[in-house]
Formats: sequence, structure tokens, C-alpha cells
Amino acid sequence: MNLKDIAALAGVSTATVSNVLNGNNSKVSQETKEKIEKIIKEVDYKPNAMARSLAKKESKILGLVVPYIGAEDDFLMNPYYARMVAAIERFVRNRDYYLMLRCVPDCRAVIPLLSSWNVDGAFFLGVMEKDVAEIQDALGAPVVFLDTYSDIKDTVNVGLDDYRGGYLSARYLAGKGHRNIALVCPDYHEAGVVRERYLGFTAALKELDIDFTEDDVFKVDTIYKNAVSVGLDVMLAKKKYTAVATMSDVVAFGVVEGIKQCGLKVPEDISVVGFDNLPECEFMTPKLTTISQDFAAKAKAAVEGMFRILEGQKDGGEDLHLPVQLIERQSVKDISE
Repeated sequence: MNLKDIAALAGVSTATVSNVLNGNNSKVSQETKEKIEKIIKEVDYKPNAMARSLAKKESKILGLVVPYIGAEDDFLMNPYYARMVAAIERFVRNRDYYLMLRCVPDCRAVIPLLSSWNVDGAFFLGVMEKDVAEIQDALGAPVVFLDTYSDIKDTVNVGLDDYRGGYLSARYLAGKGHRNIALVCPDYHEAGVVRERYLGFTAALKELDIDFTEDDVFKVDTIYKNAVSVGLDVMLAKKKYTAVATMSDVVAFGVVEGIKQCGLKVPEDISVVGFDNLPECEFMTPKLTTISQDFAAKAKAAVEGMFRILEGQKDGGEDLHLPVQLIERQSVKDISE
């Protein structure tokens, strides 16, 4: 059964059947529409989505790429990725589009795959600056980046005020009387989210004349088990820290566990601050004080930005940085008194 057969049964043209299938109902009477839909249901007709995509030059598919994930990893290992994927999918679904997810070690390598699926556009999560230009040039479809820093013209990015997030973290700990503060984070030398948070953090400490050097930075990737080991390192360091700041909640969770494995308690023996405000912050003991971001607002802004491009409302770049705030819970002790 094909389009021509449906048209013959309904006594209409193939163009009329096509209009009904594609939702162009203004060109078809209600009676004819209902007749065609009844026949389609009776014969269990399934239109070829790829053929329709090529004919209409749109697929109703948007790609979402989570880069820098190894062969043995998946995005569910990082609660932040899971939250962002879920939020973006919901807003895309509400637009009657489909989201195609791909996790890759090299985000540039996914371009041929996205092109072969004729995606209408793609979101890229947390791309390094060096990869931005190649992605934009190679895809041939609208691209919206999330949590990406780039000076390249016409880049559309939605992220956070990461600098302020780092700044708030340091000011909060200092306001609670902490002067010996460790920072646990990934490498911050390349432009990106971590560097902005690091710069805000160190700027606040400098304003307050609090000593902080490279020796106070404990580097770790955003993997829980590795953060546990770093939590042990912080507690075994020669310098007696009273507080630890982190650049993600996942790392904070690991640091807290490492501290517990040393036989110590948070915040009685040492305080910890996270970043992201994942739901898990409420589930742990003690509940984690953290810098909060609005996942839904970020996803909504990214999807709306994508559709402004798709609908021809936008042809230039946009760099949106959403506000953050500190959420105070139970993982920081006030030692100022």
C-alpha cells in the first residue's frame, strides 16, 4: 500500500493525501480529511519517514551530542548530563520534533552521522573552543552550543554566568570564616566553563586578601570514584584545610565520601560546597550547599534559540549566560565566631 493506492481508495489526488499526512489541513476539507484518515487507519498505512524527510527537506529530527565520552562511559554516569538531556528532550518533544542522542569521544567525528540522518539542527553540550569552528562549518545545519565559550562570530551558545558562580562560592566560604580553602576541579587552563568558574573563585579570594596558590588546587575529572581519591588527598595534605570548593556536585559527592573514609565528618571537620544543584544534593547526608543553575531554563533557552534559527527569525550569533545562585544547606560550618 502506497500513497497512490490511498488516493485511489479515497477518490482524491496524491497531493491531497500528502497534505493530510503532512498536516497541511487548510488545503483539505474536513470531510475529505476524515475520509483519508479513516482509510489510512483501516489499511494500517505507515508513511516512509526518510522519504518524507528528503521530499520536504526537513526531518523533524534534532541531534544532541554529548562529547568527550569514552567507549566504556555513558551519559547516565554523570547526573548533570542526564538532567540536561532530559530537559532538552522535553522541550524538543513539545515542538513535535524528535531528539537523536549521540555520545562520542570526538564531537567532530559525529558530523557525517548527523548529516546522513538529514537532521534539521543539532545541540552540542560542553564543546571546547578549538572544536567550535569545525562543527559549524561542517554540519551544514543550525547549531546551538550549551556551556561553550568561543569568540567565533555567529556562534549561538546558552550557558551560565560561570564566573559569578565561582565568585559566589569563594565569597560564601570566606563569609563563614574560612581562610584555608582547597579547590577541587578539572584542568582550568583552556577556555571554558571550568576556567570561568576558577577565575571567579580566585578573584573573590584575592579581593578578600586570602592566600590561595596552585598548591591549593587538586585536579580531578568529573568522575565520582576519582573525586573520592582526591577527597582523601585533601585530608592528608600538609595544609589543614577547613573548607573545600568544587566545580560540580558530582565531584563534591566524591570528596565528601573521601572525607568520610578518613574517619572525618562534613561539616564538623571540614566544609564542602558543590556546583549545579543536582537533585541528589538533597538526598545525601549532610545535604549539600551548592551553586544552583536552572536546568529547565537553560534547556528552554537553547531549544527556543534553535527554533528561532529554523524559523528564520535569527541569522546572527547569541551568547546567553543565565544567572546562578547559592543554595545554603548543611555542608558548610560557620567558623567565623
